[in-house]
Amino acid sequence: MGTGSTPEAARQAGLSSREAQIMTLIAAGHSNGQIAERLVLAEKTVKNHVNRIYAKLGVGSRPAAISRWVPRGHEGADATRD
Repeated sequence: MGTGSTPEAARQAGLSSREAQIMTLIAAGHSNGQIAERLVLAEKTVKNHVNRIYAKLGVGSRPAAISRWVPRGHEGADATRD
């Protein structure tokens, strides 16, 4: 994981490693389609992960999920990892 998403944040939210990876990409500004392409997944699979992430973070939108995920002061950090 990159600097924008800490393993601690993932543990506290109860996210799986795949969900944390997807949340990191969301926080970096990637669309579901871009995430699917990057991770070689079906877009529907990414949408399912996103819905589970929202439920675990207790949010209903991408901006709300990002604000819960990205620590203050790291909004511009490169949060992706190949």
